[in-house]
Amino acid sequence: MPEPDLPCGSPPASADRPVLSLVMPVFNERRTLRTIIRRVFEAPVPVPLELIAVDDGSTDGSDEVLRALAESDPRIRVLHHSRNRGKGASIRTALPHLRGEIVVIQDADLEYDPNDLPRLVQPILDGRADAVFGSRFLSGDYRRVLYYWHSLGNGLLTWLCNVLCDLNLTDMETGYKAIRADLLRQTPLKSRKFGFEPELTVRLAQWGVRLYEVAISYAGRTYLEGKKVRWVDGLRAIGVMLRCRFFDRRFTTHDGYAILVAMRKARGLNRWLLRQIEPWIGSRVLEAGCGIGNLTELLLDSDRLIATDNEAFYVEMISRRFGHLENVETVEMDLTRSADYDRIEAERLDTIVCLNVLEHIAPDEEVLRQFFRVLRPGGHAIILVPQHPWLYSPTDRALGHERRYEEVELRRKLEAAGFEVVHQQGFNRFGTVGWYVSGKIFGRDRLSPGQMRLFDLLLPVAKVIERIPGWPALSTIAVGRKPGEGPSA
Repeated sequence: MPEPDLPCGSPPASADRPVLSLVMPVFNERRTLRTIIRRVFEAPVPVPLELIAVDDGSTDGSDEVLRALAESDPRIRVLHHSRNRGKGASIRTALPHLRGEIVVIQDADLEYDPNDLPRLVQPILDGRADAVFGSRFLSGDYRRVLYYWHSLGNGLLTWLCNVLCDLNLTDMETGYKAIRADLLRQTPLKSRKFGFEPELTVRLAQWGVRLYEVAISYAGRTYLEGKKVRWVDGLRAIGVMLRCRFFDRRFTTHDGYAILVAMRKARGLNRWLLRQIEPWIGSRVLEAGCGIGNLTELLLDSDRLIATDNEAFYVEMISRRFGHLENVETVEMDLTRSADYDRIEAERLDTIVCLNVLEHIAPDEEVLRQFFRVLRPGGHAIILVPQHPWLYSPTDRALGHERRYEEVELRRKLEAAGFEVVHQQGFNRFGTVGWYVSGKIFGRDRLSPGQMRLFDLLLPVAKVIERIPGWPALSTIAVGRKPGEGPSA
């Protein structure tokens, strides 16, 4: 299920203002094309606008109309399918050609009013939302009264989507959706036809985006006027939702993010890990490599907490979640760059927590030297890394691991940086079995939320196995102390 407080970053800023990209799938809409495109460009949109029309194998002359319109307006670009492939396929064709930071799907008929575009995109422009759905069932200016059974079907599909994804949407099947382009580009979409709507909704829920609804007007058309959705599309929508929710759960091409989301499901594991390192955590803490905040949320009681990551995607995420707290600051930071530490040197840090980060960095010894530099005397650097090179698997590669450590290697590198190693232990012996079977035997390159939930259920077993001497641990924890007066273990 999605985490409602888990935003996914902010849209990248353009040189001037964000650009809005409208994607318009077109199939035999010659009678409405000129009107809808004129209305699009007359709409009071507060940002520059481009329109990418995808002619989906039309046979009524829509292609000629689009060509003529594109020749007269450079804001219009036209792509073509040699045969009809469906709405979802048309949107996927358009994605590599987008120039905007925000994407809106604009149907080529006249059912959706472009005057609602400002309302649709404003929550994203304000930084409050990652995606916005235009609901036909909230209080819009108007709504054409049409088919009862069609609206009942919409309601049932929305209800099922809400049940499967733990949402409270009023209109999942709406054709008016605005999404941040960077998020959409990292979302693998497979549906070719009208299954695009439920597929995108389930994927956004799995991302855990900040999803809003706004009221829009709706002038639905009859089947005589060209409406193309049929009852069989409702059955396909159900199949798409079940596939995405239970069978094909890959919701993003950002493998690191997907694994971090999976690991967040193991909150018991995170709390268990915190208990291992708690004796050395002081009051002024730097979290070096916060990711999506799996540990950050457990460190919020610190007098001062600085959460850093080298991905702006994650830094903005943590800022949205915790930036309102006076004791929390988020900083985009390259741990290998000495100048980035200058900003925090005056913080008088007594603790640096760096969990599952150092293995991603080639010059890891330089990072440890910088940790030593910014810690006050007596402060602790708490390091957790994966150990045993023989466990290196496709999951390590997908995560971008430069190495898995030997226990003595981490100790030696800490001592070379100037630290006294005051504690070292193996951690998570039970996890070694799962990692070996999943990665080394089956060759899997990612962890699933289901695996992490299972681990949480089996945590009592893991704690028993942790006491077995000689069983290899998945990770090693080392605590280095900077010599001098100050806090001690």
